[in-house]
Amino acid sequence: MRTEKTYDAAYFRKWYRDPRKRIVRRAGVARKAAMAVGVAEHLLGRPLASVLDVGCGEGAWFPLLRELRPKLRYLGLDTSDYAVRRFGRSRNVRPGSWGQMAELRFDEPFDLVVCSDALHYVPTREVVRGLECLPELIGGVAYFDFLTADDDLETGIEGDMVGFKMRRAAWYRRKFRGAGLMECGLGFWAAPDLAPQITALERAPGSK
Repeated sequence: MRTEKTYDAAYFRKWYRDPRKRIVRRAGVARKAAMAVGVAEHLLGRPLASVLDVGCGEGAWFPLLRELRPKLRYLGLDTSDYAVRRFGRSRNVRPGSWGQMAELRFDEPFDLVVCSDALHYVPTREVVRGLECLPELIGGVAYFDFLTADDDLETGIEGDMVGFKMRRAAWYRRKFRGAGLMECGLGFWAAPDLAPQITALERAPGSK
């Protein structure tokens, strides 16, 4: 499988805007953003104040989150030169990747850390490297939305499969739990400080 690709304007036009090819639609992203805000605020017990969006692409979450919480502080990280150049100022998209999070400097943790439709393209070494600093970045909740080798990739999934990393869901769960996060279901993981207030039914099976 070919693994080299460029996240340029043509890439985002194809997968995000071309009626014949696009798999990312605003309504679907809006539902995810609203769900993430609701879960984070439920567990935090207060309004959401800050979001780190890793692998944010064009920063599609930014306007949706701002519609829900106008004063929210948003930072997007992406490796696409095009996305940073085009949306860096208007949506606060900065250069960076999952594996580079440990090298970057942040003033304080984020209420919500998002990595949507990106981690299944990241090499294993970079995934592990990013996990080393993840507990320090999550001040509340993380939302990880991506595919694994356990999904029906042959018939049930459409979209960009170039560079897809065939890792099992169990592998990710071990790594996230090893970083001290608690699984809450539907892709949500809580920071260790929130664990005591999460009920048994809110935790995913196997979480302690």
